[in-house]
Parts: sequence; C-alpha cells; structure tokens
Amino acid sequence: MPSFTDKLQVGGHEMEMYASVPAGSGPHPAVVIAFHVGGLDEFDKAIADRLSAEGYAAVVPDLFHRLSSEVMDGPRLGRLEHLSDPDIIADINAAVGFLQSNSAIDSERIGITGFCMGGRVAWLMAAVNPVFKAAVPYYGGNIMSPWGAATQSPFDLSNGISCPMMFHFGATDGNPSPDDQVKLDAELTRLGKPHQFYAYEGAGHAFMDFTNSERHHQEAAAASWPRTLEFFASHLKGAPVTR
Repeated sequence: MPSFTDKLQVGGHEMEMYASVPAGSGPHPAVVIAFHVGGLDEFDKAIADRLSAEGYAAVVPDLFHRLSSEVMDGPRLGRLEHLSDPDIIADINAAVGFLQSNSAIDSERIGITGFCMGGRVAWLMAAVNPVFKAAVPYYGGNIMSPWGAATQSPFDLSNGISCPMMFHFGATDGNPSPDDQVKLDAELTRLGKPHQFYAYEGAGHAFMDFTNSERHHQEAAAASWPRTLEFFASHLKGAPVTR
C-alpha cells in the first residue's frame, strides 16, 4: 500500500497532497478526502490508508495551503474565516485532475468523502462537479452558509448534486444540528436526490477522529465506517453509475 506526498499547482499556488494507493497496476477506483479543521494530519492520512487497503486510490489535498503561518498557528476554528468556496472548488478539482491524468485510476469511478468542514466540502463538490459517483459527508456543518467570495451556499447548489449521498451525523452535534439534518434531508427529498442519512446516538461532532479522545465515539465510528465502505463499493466498484 504505497503512500506519498505530491505537490500540485493551483492558480499559481503550490498545494501539498497526500496520496495512498493500492498495490497493483489498476485501474483503481478513487476517493478524494476533504479534511477536517485539523488540516492534513494523522487522522486524514489514516483514512486515506484505510481506503487504499480497501482497493481505492485516496488523495487528501491541503485546502489550507493559502493560509499564512500566523493563521495556522492561531485558533483552529479561526482558519475557516479565511476559506473561500471558489478556492476550495479549485483545490478539489486539481486533486480530481491528478487522478484523471493517472492511468492507474479509473476516472469514471471517483467518489468523495469529508469530515467536519470536509463534510461541507463533500456536499459542495457533489453539487458542482459531476465527476463524483458517490459522496459521503461526515458531520459537515455550515452547509447553509457561503464562504468567502461565494454568493451561494452548498445548500443553495443542492440541485446540482448528481450522485448518491450518504451523510453521517452525530445525534448530539450542534453543527450540523438535528434540525439541520431535517432541513438537509427535506431538501434532498424535495429535489429527488438519492440519499441515506444516519444519526448516531450519544455521538457528537468529530466522532470519527480517533486522535481526539474527548470527541471520538467508538460505537458511532464502528457503525458508520462499514456503511461507508459498502456505499463506496456499491457505487465505485460495481457497474458504472448512469445519470
């Protein structure tokens, strides 16, 4: 299971990206991982390695590459104030371009997942880039708010979603809250978008993050991950999904 770090050019900026790929020549299905507010850290790399062990090429682009060291050294949540949806879209699309240009990747079988702010990114990208065949946001907050130079929120763009979605919520989370879950579910239902929502009792935000003992919820993590793998296997390892 080889892993490596690469650097991509995005709008004149250099962006680091972690990649973990299965053994063999492929072509492999692939998953883009949108990281949490902690950035490109042990948790995100472990998730990429887990997906690689299941037969997916997994990449984690550094969505914070434009931020100054002063911002990165400040409060973690303060980083979100410096993000802009157009930049995020460009960064994820650069990661997609990397996958599509690699002969070891099946460019017709690419999915996306994300955690915390990355869950929001997964929803956003499912709405703006039809390359994705499956999307799995984990506890993505602020979906109803545009960031930076954006004029529309990911929620506003929901009609553009062209792939099935599985969303994992913590039942005690405040962002996204149980009320947010109801609103998101109602909107996807109204638009006729195939989706599966799961809420895990006793789990709050960041329940997957095993590096954070205060937030990690073992039961929720153990229940949600097999569902994610089954979902990706259904949509990325079977026959190509037709839209």
